[in-house]
Amino acid sequence: MAVCKVCFRHCDIKEGGRGFCGARTCQGGEVIASNYGKVTSLALDPIEKKPLNRFHPGSYIISVGSYGCNLSCPFCQNNEISWPRNILRMEKSAEYLAPDDLANLAYKYRNQGNIGVAFTYNEPLVGYEYVRDTARLVHHKGMKNVLVTNGTASLEVLEELKPYMDAMNIDLKGFTDRYYTEVLGGSRQMTMAFIEEAVKFCHVELTTLIVPGENDSEEEIREMTEWIAGLDEEIPLHISRFFPRFNMTDRDATDVGLIYRLADVARKRLKYVYTGNC
Repeated sequence: MAVCKVCFRHCDIKEGGRGFCGARTCQGGEVIASNYGKVTSLALDPIEKKPLNRFHPGSYIISVGSYGCNLSCPFCQNNEISWPRNILRMEKSAEYLAPDDLANLAYKYRNQGNIGVAFTYNEPLVGYEYVRDTARLVHHKGMKNVLVTNGTASLEVLEELKPYMDAMNIDLKGFTDRYYTEVLGGSRQMTMAFIEEAVKFCHVELTTLIVPGENDSEEEIREMTEWIAGLDEEIPLHISRFFPRFNMTDRDATDVGLIYRLADVARKRLKYVYTGNC
């Protein structure tokens, strides 16, 4: 048995077993990433789709995903590759792509506007070793690395990636501990600490999905943007509309007018605020 130290859960993983995320296992008394190099999703995307609106706008980026996640968001749009109950099936269908092969693929697509690699789709930090090893090679080719993450990881993990990350989009899913703990199964404090450190060394944009009845008050957005502005008022914030899906179909899609109103609240403290899914 060994303790995984990637996130706040500190899972005790038995030999051959798995942590909560489904992507960390114990072999020989050590915790390793069972999803290392196992790719479930691969696409050439516009950088704005990450979403990153103020990092090389108009460019494209090779987006890659594996499987596993350390949160349990009931509205997850990528649940097939993120939720533990689907892990065994995805593990069997995933194809291995070595770090140097992915770096070479990114380089090959330079003539189509590709600037590098984005680690996304599932939660990439549950397999941070592959991210680190690939990102190092991508940098060697003079290209960029992007991380799309929920920010639920220790600062030790972030330190491993620090030399190689050029930009991140981090989900700041709400601004109450109740929502993070009871609905998402996460830790707001860990995410905030991750963001505080990330903005010190790379370009960061934040995304908040507005879920009706959960994180949709003007007061919460006001408190959130006060905190963000305390880090840097030029950090871009994406406020996105929720649609009922997966295990959260008990409410309607977020009212478009509410999204625009909350964006106006956010603009009182932040210079760059964008609306999504409208």
